[in-house]
Amino acid sequence: MSWSTVADWAAAVLLLAGALLTLVAGVGVLRFPDLLSRMHAGAKPQVLGLVLMLTAEALRARSWPILGMLVVVVIFQFLTVPVAAHMVGRAGYRSDQIRRDLLVVDEMARDEAAAEAAAVAVARRDAGPGGTTPLAAGPRDRGQDPVEDQGPARDVPQ
Repeated sequence: MSWSTVADWAAAVLLLAGALLTLVAGVGVLRFPDLLSRMHAGAKPQVLGLVLMLTAEALRARSWPILGMLVVVVIFQFLTVPVAAHMVGRAGYRSDQIRRDLLVVDEMARDEAAAEAAAVAVARRDAGPGGTTPLAAGPRDRGQDPVEDQGPARDVPQ
């Protein structure tokens, strides 16, 4: 058996395994109940399936320029998919698109409560004499006339 035959069979096995993982990812996105589960199903097996299919292509092509391009695609997938999944998960959590009853540990709730408590402490520390923070105080609170602060209107014909 020659190297070419072994590489072709390995490529066929890797291509089928990658296609199966990609199919599993698609089914998971359709079947799982909430955003976080769907995101997990869409990210992890999809990337592994793509890596297996690109490895199969590299074995079939046996060309250095093609191998270089495939390595760049794999690196790009490894860098972007986890970041995108993380951002989707955070956005879903903040917009209340997740099922909190399915969470085993809710670390973001604890972190958000700590951040809110720290923000309140900073606001109390920085509060001015009127009980308002300098950033929250408007022109009237600072003893200024809001009309005079704006200067002349530029888009009004004179």
